[in-house]
Amino acid sequence: MKPIKSLCLSLFVLITLSACKQNDTKETSPEFKVDFEKFTLDNGLQVILHVDRSDPVAAVALTAHVGSAREKEGRTGFAHLFEHLLFLESENLGKGGLDQMSARIGGSGANGSTSRDRTNYFQTVPKDALEKMIWAEADKLGWFINTVTEPVLAKEKEVVKNEKRQRVDNQPYGHNSAVINSNLYPEGHPYSWEVIGSLEDLQNATLEDVKEFFRRWYVPNNVTLTIAGDIDVEQTKAWVKKYFDEIPRGEDIPALEKQPVTLKSTKRLFYEDNFARAPRLTMAWPGVPQYHKDSYALSVLTNYLSNGKKAPLNKVLIDDEKLTDNVVFYQNNSELAGQLMLSVTAFDQKDLNAVASAIKDGFKDFELNGISEDDLNRIKAGQETDFYQGLSSVLGKGFQLAQYEIFAGDPDFINQDVKNILAVTPKDVMRVYNKYIKNKNFVATSFVPKGQKNLVLDNSQLADIKEENIIEGAEDTFDPSVAATYEKTPSSFDRSIEPPYGPSPELNIPKVWKKELDSGISVYGIENSEVPLVQFEIQITGGLLLENKDKVGVSNLLADLMTKGTKNKTTEELENAIESIGASIYTYATEDNITIAGTTLSKHFDKTMDLVTEILLEPRWDETEFELLKQSTISSIQRSKANPNSIAADEFSKLLYGDHNILAYNNRGTEASVHSIDIFDLKSYYNKNLSPQLTNVHVVGAISETEVINALDNINTQWESKAIEIPELPMPLYPEQSTVYFYDVPGAKQSVIRFGYPSLKATHNDYYLANVMNYRLGGGSFASQLTQQLREGKGYTYGIRSGFSGSEYIGEFTISSGIRTNVTYEATDLVKQILEDYGKNYNEEDLDITKGYTIKSTARAFETLGAKLNMLSNISNYGYADDYAKAQENMVKALTVDDVKMLIEKYIKPNQMVYLIVGDAATQLDKLEALGFGKPVLLNGN
Repeated sequence: MKPIKSLCLSLFVLITLSACKQNDTKETSPEFKVDFEKFTLDNGLQVILHVDRSDPVAAVALTAHVGSAREKEGRTGFAHLFEHLLFLESENLGKGGLDQMSARIGGSGANGSTSRDRTNYFQTVPKDALEKMIWAEADKLGWFINTVTEPVLAKEKEVVKNEKRQRVDNQPYGHNSAVINSNLYPEGHPYSWEVIGSLEDLQNATLEDVKEFFRRWYVPNNVTLTIAGDIDVEQTKAWVKKYFDEIPRGEDIPALEKQPVTLKSTKRLFYEDNFARAPRLTMAWPGVPQYHKDSYALSVLTNYLSNGKKAPLNKVLIDDEKLTDNVVFYQNNSELAGQLMLSVTAFDQKDLNAVASAIKDGFKDFELNGISEDDLNRIKAGQETDFYQGLSSVLGKGFQLAQYEIFAGDPDFINQDVKNILAVTPKDVMRVYNKYIKNKNFVATSFVPKGQKNLVLDNSQLADIKEENIIEGAEDTFDPSVAATYEKTPSSFDRSIEPPYGPSPELNIPKVWKKELDSGISVYGIENSEVPLVQFEIQITGGLLLENKDKVGVSNLLADLMTKGTKNKTTEELENAIESIGASIYTYATEDNITIAGTTLSKHFDKTMDLVTEILLEPRWDETEFELLKQSTISSIQRSKANPNSIAADEFSKLLYGDHNILAYNNRGTEASVHSIDIFDLKSYYNKNLSPQLTNVHVVGAISETEVINALDNINTQWESKAIEIPELPMPLYPEQSTVYFYDVPGAKQSVIRFGYPSLKATHNDYYLANVMNYRLGGGSFASQLTQQLREGKGYTYGIRSGFSGSEYIGEFTISSGIRTNVTYEATDLVKQILEDYGKNYNEEDLDITKGYTIKSTARAFETLGAKLNMLSNISNYGYADDYAKAQENMVKALTVDDVKMLIEKYIKPNQMVYLIVGDAATQLDKLEALGFGKPVLLNGN
């Protein structure tokens, strides 16, 4: 075993990095450390432990060094399929596997992800459930594969197909990645196919294919186990050894050689996209693998070329030519190879040849001027803040340790990684531009709306895309109730006995401080020094609530314009001032507020607040920036008209609130309303509606109350108070009876559903308990009936949820999902049946599972800075007590089955509901009349 080591994550705190020394007291600047211990079991399992006692939780991550790159052609998608399968069942966890256990122990929810090179499984749990998690993860690795049967495989194939339809087939530009990768990488290269795989390969996969894949790759000598949090190291080691040690080692797995690619010629491809409403040009160049020496300079290059007002590409494409509102440039580096990705979604009807020409002009600008030391340091400062943010949770720390272990060979690589970041020079940035981009061949894709082939790049060829043809009744059937029969895998002890809980952790409620300022501003804070960061938000009540419905979109445009310069700083100067101190400041508007928020290093909080003061009190009112924002907003509205999820959200609000309620409108506005807005509308809104008396400030992080109040002094003394009245809104009522509404998207691969009605405000006495009641209905993920029946039982969907959402002003109950098109009626009818039966069938087991999750999950309720910020928002906006989490815990403990049934009767109304479906009317509309709610109402078309 290795001794405990330490990652000295000092970055710019120390500027110069030397080897980490735990006992070195000569440094004058503070170090941020992640201590870890790494050891290896005899079977090859790599184990990394990290102690963090800031919260009574532990994060467990099991990472297998297998992704889509280890698959065979013709059998793609297996790595991602296993990400799904491993949650379902294992020999000793039983049916429902880790998902059901997560609900009982109050975990964050068993989750996983698959990349080209690795698959990970992770969860954060209360520390008293750590032994249970280690037992469960070992069961998945050593006692799983026998439980995979033909019905299990058939059902999960349907779930994965639904995921692809939701994330790829039913999305604008969803096929772009597949076109890029199949043309950038040669046939047979492990990155030439998509991680999710092909539906044809998935359908053809046999049970033996699947088992062979597992036995090859899911072996201890190809897996890293990371455990981080409030743990006893020696006890944790003993548990790991007990539960993992007897899992046999697999065959040796040789490392794959790097497989960089070279394009012999430039390739141009196009596709007319059914869901696109604006043309998009994507360009991809071969890059470098992860941690390659040139990857650090390439990271700076892509950032500099595309981010901010000063970026050469932005100056040409956005400011000069007005072809787009956003340029995206990044590198996608993987274990074996990498790629550089440049994407521009142009405004409506813009020719992509003009976009390509502007990109060339932006590159020429860079070739002439390069990057300055100041700009390089500005980008590095942002990298510092991003780095710390990635380590602000125990799970984040665990992920980072595993990442370095698997792909760099040692968690200690952090030190070399940081040195490589700091070592980048302006000459390096120009060198990698010349080496990888200038005059180099690339792949270019033009994805354009149907009927707009005239906008594609010259000399483009039609891309080869296989569209799935969804046929009624064509899916495989399966019986999810069939229990798997198999010979159990032997063990040296009885693994069927779930380990007991450890000592229950105390609910650790952060200490809140409060201050009322003379101007009327209310300030709420939590001091926490886990990482040297501060997160903040300034919420000014109003937003859409104070708008005129004839000119909706004013507050949204105002919020966007606030960061486009100040009285004494141009947009570029303001961006440089923010980025040079490693801060981020952003503004946005919602239905009920305008918010200025951000993250900064604690040492720069004063400077950050000085900039916030300028943004808030000294707006620039730049006419040019305003016109750019108008065009950007209109383009966004146009694009959303082809996105089924956006359509569903907008139409649902209209149906719930009606024409006379401002909340029926998307706060972004409509094309017509945004066209009608001028800069004087924004000035009028600003002068009439922004007041310190309507403002709450929330601050969390490594900073004291005194420091926060001092930093807010200028805002407090210079911001003029004014009395503003928030209008009373007409409150919508439950519909008298259910009605089915349908919005036609011809050719949709999924039906997007939004079912619901107006419901409780967040300030209502029953609001919290209504959400507790909903846990077993649709709020508890795999512990919920909606998920168990529609996903696990039928394979109709990738995911479905229900929930109560609300604010001080509104409340809604909503069920949302993406459903396979050819079962739209069946899925809707099943949802209706589940709602009707929920109260009748609710029992003690449901209540026990709900209580177990709700009470135990409070241990991790305030772990991250974001969670603490949300806590302050609840206290300030809804009048919650500082210890509201404790009060809510006591409310849950006192709940009875009869209490829950009463809540169900009051707040679950299946026969007084808006049933909205966005999908293919030609094949699905007429069948929905059988629901018994009358003839469906078609919202568009004939």
